[in-house]
Amino acid sequence: MLVREEYLNKLIEYKEINLIKVITGVRRCGKSTLLLQFRDYLKSINVSDEDIIYINFESSLYYDIKDYKDLFNYVKEKVGNRKAYVLLDEVQSVLMWEKAVNSMLVDLDVQIYITGSNAYLLSSELTTLLAGRVLTLNIYPFSFKEFIKVYPFSEEESLDDKFNKYLQYGGMPNIVNMNNNEDLITSYLNDIKDVVLKKDVIARNNIKNIVVLDNLMTYMASVIGVFTNPLNIAKYLENTRNETVDSYLKMLEDAYIIYKCLRYEVNGKQLLKTQGKYYMIDMGIRNVLSGYNNFDSGSVIENVVYLELKRKGYQVYVGIYKNLEVDFVAIKNGEIKYFQVARNLSDDAVIERETRSLLAINDSYDKYIITLDKVKNKNIKGIKIVNIIDFLLY
Repeated sequence: MLVREEYLNKLIEYKEINLIKVITGVRRCGKSTLLLQFRDYLKSINVSDEDIIYINFESSLYYDIKDYKDLFNYVKEKVGNRKAYVLLDEVQSVLMWEKAVNSMLVDLDVQIYITGSNAYLLSSELTTLLAGRVLTLNIYPFSFKEFIKVYPFSEEESLDDKFNKYLQYGGMPNIVNMNNNEDLITSYLNDIKDVVLKKDVIARNNIKNIVVLDNLMTYMASVIGVFTNPLNIAKYLENTRNETVDSYLKMLEDAYIIYKCLRYEVNGKQLLKTQGKYYMIDMGIRNVLSGYNNFDSGSVIENVVYLELKRKGYQVYVGIYKNLEVDFVAIKNGEIKYFQVARNLSDDAVIERETRSLLAINDSYDKYIITLDKVKNKNIKGIKIVNIIDFLLY
């Protein structure tokens, strides 16, 4: 079992902060495993078993906990007046669970950690109910750096081979246990897609038109990295209102299966709400929807870079400078980085096209082109040219 140290260290850092720690992300990306690893950490520092209340709400052992009263009473009986750590896995299955969690924080001496697979955990309604007492940790499927630590590669496979396998299968943690069996991996990724749609979209939002939702999901997998809007999508799907598409897209975002990348006006330093690009949470899931025949396309490479920037804690936008586009503007702690993504820089025309927008932006922030080309310490007029594998392993 891979210990995801960056995430685990965050939980350890938050350990004595008197806020509700929310671990959130798409289903099967490793939230439950992370919570168990944190439980192991607590035991390693001599926290007793009776002072760790761990509940996995997908287990039949806890089917009797149906609403917030059941949950609060269960924890209160276990804790009494002691200091304890309460770990609640997939807590959204409990009716009005947030009331129980809020009461625990007020009435008991507990540190609370919860996981969930829907953005309702972070919604404005929830943070209002919990009076701003929330600290969030967003987690993602395996990065490439994590993937190569645990996937069962053969000795003959090169780093490029490993990267191609990552592009093909993605980083959902359980695929590393499937003996490199493409049929088994494909079936598993399809199952993840289905359970996300059924539990986090259809059931949660009482969706009736399942065919449109399924078609929308497949369509979004085929247009990653392309400017789009609900009106254009509705025209493609036929007999579907753009308001319906808009609401379905938001539901897919809330389930963490797709991410919307808004446009950012570099000159005015403001977000533009119209249009935007969408990216998938995982390349394996994208490929079972759109097909394995183009898993190394330019848009897939772009998607991988987008997710890596998100993992590294950046706010990520599509840059607009005058009439030029920058693939990504990444912002963290007041610092800005600009990124173009190109499969290769094969000739002068391609280099001119890929550097044009970056050279036009007249500021001192770092500018990069991420490419499949094998380059080391290459620089074009101040723009750093970086091989994508080096970027992912940095």
